[in-house]
Amino acid sequence: MGNLSMVKGIGPKSEILLHKLNIYTINDLVTHYPFRYDYLTRCSLLDVSDGDHIIIDGRIDSVPILLHFKGNMNRMNFRLATDSGIVGVSIFNRAFLKKNLLVGTSVIVIGKLDKSKNVITAADIRMGKLSDQGQIEPVYHLSSGLTNKNMSTYINMALLMHGKEIEDDIPDYLADKYNFSNKKTALNILHNPPSKEKLKEAMIRLKYEELFSFMFKINYLKEKNRETKDKWRKEFNDDQLQQFINKLPFKLTDDQLKAIKEITEDLKSSHRMNRLLQGDVGSGKTIVAFITMFMTYLSGYQSALMAPTEILATQHYNNLKKFLTGYPIKVALLTGSISKKEKQNIYEQLKNGQINMIIGTHALIQEEVEYQNLGLVITDEQHRFGVNQRANLRNKGEQPDILYLSATPIPRTYALTIYGDMDVSSIKTRPKGRKEIITYVKKQSEITEVLKMMEEELKKDHQIYVIAPLIEESENTDLTTVYTLRDNMNLAFGNRYKIDLIHGKMKGDAKELIMQEFVDNKINILISTTVIEVGVDVANATMMVIFDANRFGLSTLHQLRGRVGRGQDQSKCILVSEQDTKRLSIMETTDDGFAISEEDFKLRGHGDLFGTKQSGDTTFKIADIKQDYKILLQARNDSREYLLDSKYDGDILKQRLINNINDEK
Repeated sequence: MGNLSMVKGIGPKSEILLHKLNIYTINDLVTHYPFRYDYLTRCSLLDVSDGDHIIIDGRIDSVPILLHFKGNMNRMNFRLATDSGIVGVSIFNRAFLKKNLLVGTSVIVIGKLDKSKNVITAADIRMGKLSDQGQIEPVYHLSSGLTNKNMSTYINMALLMHGKEIEDDIPDYLADKYNFSNKKTALNILHNPPSKEKLKEAMIRLKYEELFSFMFKINYLKEKNRETKDKWRKEFNDDQLQQFINKLPFKLTDDQLKAIKEITEDLKSSHRMNRLLQGDVGSGKTIVAFITMFMTYLSGYQSALMAPTEILATQHYNNLKKFLTGYPIKVALLTGSISKKEKQNIYEQLKNGQINMIIGTHALIQEEVEYQNLGLVITDEQHRFGVNQRANLRNKGEQPDILYLSATPIPRTYALTIYGDMDVSSIKTRPKGRKEIITYVKKQSEITEVLKMMEEELKKDHQIYVIAPLIEESENTDLTTVYTLRDNMNLAFGNRYKIDLIHGKMKGDAKELIMQEFVDNKINILISTTVIEVGVDVANATMMVIFDANRFGLSTLHQLRGRVGRGQDQSKCILVSEQDTKRLSIMETTDDGFAISEEDFKLRGHGDLFGTKQSGDTTFKIADIKQDYKILLQARNDSREYLLDSKYDGDILKQRLINNINDEK
């Protein structure tokens, strides 16, 4: 489907406004789905209570009076004759409507009723009458300058002019099996619902198609990964590997050893490794990644580890060098902040094979970076990178083995589906000596006790993280902000301790600087949004205090809690919340991230398992993993059958789906 300019009514200005919503093509436009529906059904003044939001229609019974007051504000008042009596209507800043609101005109009024004054304060006034069946009205996400009516008009015009070009992504035999309408019909119903029943049918059909396309891609990639790579099969001496493991200053857990065994089999096999290594916070994934890099070195190949921040990349680099002491292995660090001359030197040494292992940020995937024989790619906190970023690093080698690391334990059923193209290794047991973090749920009324507990840690010269869910207040929320917390902490602790803040809207280098100061113990209390979730080790940080904890999913709270407990001292986590304390109490009784993620999945669905909205594959336009899990499982089975059954190999649709996947790569 073509560009937006091909839709009648969309000019250059409208196009710019639509671009702000990531709508660039006609397909983007017609799949810009409503985020909710308003059900407009007529009500009677006799059946509603004071303060109720009501929808009522009637005829205008008096000439509207327009009042102007300071700041270019205005208010319009008129009487409305309804089937259940006369009521006053008052609406602010809609002076432009006055010319249409003639006595006797039929209008629909949506607003809030003040029963004592018999007046509706209207949020909206529309021309016409409500039908006896009522109306279902789609409500869209908008950008400033666009109205819901604009969006609806553009979408319907696009469907009218280009509906024949809409391609179905469901094979005919499956559409027949489930009695699905074609996509154009389903889209028409979704944007102009005639009834709740028809809307539900159209939604199920569009959700199934989205999940079918996604699972087809997952199944296709899994099959591609099984293709042989004999040329790149890793061969190395197991005794040398065992010697390296024996020299480590700690004993590996059974789960770590099991993961290493699975990875070893992958590396030595005839297929490319595509493995997700997921482990709870502090379970020791990183050393498994380092051992995998060592195996790759023994096989004569280079390896690259990409981390989401410079601090984490630097931390990995320093730790890896420590473990490799005494080995003739060249390790390099490549981040955005190193000098141009240093970068040039690293580029040359990577290309000629002098560097065996490299750790860095997304600087590793810049165009200038060339590897001599990249045999392993590791992405840390893989969900922090978009699909394209991960693919760019993978494509730097001819057929490198892939290892993804994630500190976000995913429920098994979910992992099997979403990460269906990967093999999954899980580390559940923690290394010996790691103390459990004691967790408390406290109410705002107990804040004095919380401050006393903080004071006790600070007196021991320990450091504290304090978390707020928002950066700054908006009109409609009373949530604690980082700035309010900073002021409160300064009031509580005066000038005795260094307090600073960090949040996602700050520039990258400013965040890195503050985080480095916290690592260096130059900051005693770090107030933050969830940007500190990614795994920097600060052994001296022994307390995590999270305000408005009810605003976070359990998995996010568990991730945040995992930022402390990195040293030998007993660590504590305090969850401050006035509500939802029963749900939060789970955090007091378990520190098993896998159990917590299962609970979170039941309570909130997939969205919060990662703490942030996903980059790439797991963001769906209309489907929801939790609510539509049964549809997802059906789509997984159907797409696999369609992919593997050779009788469908001649299908134009099958070829198009495969071409789309290859184009993305």
